Amino acid sequence: MKKPLLIFFFLIFISGLLSAQDFPYGNITTEEMNMKSYGKDTSAHAVVLQEFGKSIINIGSDDKLKQMYEYHVKIKIFDSKAFDKGTVKILLYSNDRNDAYEEVSDIKGVTYYKDDNGFTQKVELEDKKVYPVKENKYWASHKFAMPGLRNGCVIEYKYRVESFRWYKLRSWEFQDNIPKMYSEYEVHIPGFFNFNASLKGFLKLTKNTSSLESQCFETHGAKADCSLINYGMANIPAFIEDDYMTSPKNFLSTINFELVDWTSPYDGIKHKETKEWRDIDYLLKSEPEFGGQLKRKGLLKDKVLPIIAGKTDDLAKAKAIYEYWQKWFKWDDFYGIYSENISKALDTHSGSVADINLSLVTALNVAGLNAETVLLSTRDNGALNTLYPVISDFDYVVAKVNIGDHVYMLDATDPLLPFGMLPFKCLNDKGRVFSLDKPSYFMDLSLPQREKSNYMLDVTLQDDGKLKGTLTNYSTGYEAYKRRRAIKKFNSVDEYIENLNGKLPRWKIIKSDIKNLDSLDLPVSEQYEVEINVYKKMEESNKLTFSPYYLNRIITNPLKLNERSYPVDMGMASENRYVITLHLPAQYSVETPPQATAISIPNGGGRYIASYEPGDNSFSFSYVTQFSKSVYSAEEYPYLKEFFNKIIQSQKTEMVFRKK
Repeated sequence: MKKPLLIFFFLIFISGLLSAQDFPYGNITTEEMNMKSYGKDTSAHAVVLQEFGKSIINIGSDDKLKQMYEYHVKIKIFDSKAFDKGTVKILLYSNDRNDAYEEVSDIKGVTYYKDDNGFTQKVELEDKKVYPVKENKYWASHKFAMPGLRNGCVIEYKYRVESFRWYKLRSWEFQDNIPKMYSEYEVHIPGFFNFNASLKGFLKLTKNTSSLESQCFETHGAKADCSLINYGMANIPAFIEDDYMTSPKNFLSTINFELVDWTSPYDGIKHKETKEWRDIDYLLKSEPEFGGQLKRKGLLKDKVLPIIAGKTDDLAKAKAIYEYWQKWFKWDDFYGIYSENISKALDTHSGSVADINLSLVTALNVAGLNAETVLLSTRDNGALNTLYPVISDFDYVVAKVNIGDHVYMLDATDPLLPFGMLPFKCLNDKGRVFSLDKPSYFMDLSLPQREKSNYMLDVTLQDDGKLKGTLTNYSTGYEAYKRRRAIKKFNSVDEYIENLNGKLPRWKIIKSDIKNLDSLDLPVSEQYEVEINVYKKMEESNKLTFSPYYLNRIITNPLKLNERSYPVDMGMASENRYVITLHLPAQYSVETPPQATAISIPNGGGRYIASYEPGDNSFSFSYVTQFSKSVYSAEEYPYLKEFFNKIIQSQKTEMVFRKK
């Protein structure tokens, strides 16, 4: 999936080299205005006609190294469903030390459209319609909306960003959620700097050329030639998101760059940037906001000892500390792996994920337990780069405690997470295990945690055609966590029940009993006394129909693509079981029972089983859906899609009852 493309900064002979340049701004053709659809994807609501970007490392007006980035795009918008392409947000980074953000300039935009008489008109983006916004202490932005959007219009805009982050060469995403006719990225890199480039995704470049620019860089008497590299791609399909996937950035066709080493043009000193993991380990150990916080055992000793007093079992100690941390801290929703000061977080009872979980690791070690830190990238943040260490890939940190032969993963940011369970957002391929006294290593984050639910409905048909009885639901594993979160969102259980009644219009909840909401290690038990109006009378007055798929029926297939090039990632295995026992009046019999069904996914990937058992004036019907794997390969996608299709077809079944 990743193809390393080493960039060598010496003369590269390329025969038949095509010259690369940006396309002219402000030119529109009759063909572009008359386009009604894009031939290679007639379902597309818009298409990128041309896209060009350029990054240059050079000296800025302040005599410092800078990266100059230019972006230019022209987009055909077919209908209003793509009007969002006319809303632009240019993110600008700050180093958070002197409030110096990256700077954007030369913002230009124009919209072309046809008036009522069929003549092409244009409206320019006004400077006063570009709004600077300070997002947070790390990011600012410039936002604007293209004027005059309407069906069939063409928008074009460009801008320039000057960045102090010369060392972080801009990535380039060839793919978007709309198709592109052509996209090209051009980079100019002086010979002082050596980068690795990697192509991520499943599409191939249609252009990859290199040439030499003679003496393109000069500062303080130091001169260098530059490598000019062009990456181009034509006829790029839209990237369509499907259910059960991690971040799209894991699969979009993208060029990424990593600085390997560089020689300072000011003093000639060479610097190595791409590290080995032992270099990263050393940096983290010596970093005050990481290793420095893990060493603060003295700060936590007086707090930890009373928590574990009288406990001789390591598991009991770990659980006591974890539960205390969950109650003590309120997470401020801030991600990251660095903690500025765990002492301040302890005093204020509030902190980032790093404040909470780094201090948790330290507390566990104070108690004499074998605890380590796990650095990871959340599902929305993307997968880790395993080719070479990149600290900026990590955006989250959790604790790992080893007790006997068991490993327990802990995240104390959420008071509803049971001991040994991670939130869904953390289940993303691999994490890097770090400790102060051992080398770091990767671990698999496909954890054994599961989500499991068991619904049991026991009802009797009444003379008025309604069902009365009880619904019982046991939720275990991650499903219990989700139930607790859903219930705790409301001010009271009564409010939750009232909301649930509103979601089930044919149901009426008469009484309820919910147990183990605060006992995180136990299943959540829900029992409801219900009245259900689910029967339909047929044309023949002596017949009734009933659907036995009374809850969470699958109506549409969540997998919609014809082909999928990326895995199906459900995060964890799951099992949902439903059982109905229905008692009929003596005058009724089952004329059309549901068919027994058994469907499976190849190689033990899962199964769906429905079974029917008749009784005396009653019957029992059950169905279970199991996914035994957390991740399915792209090759398994057709089988999964067909699995869902067969379930949907099976659940269209309705039973028919005849009155004797």
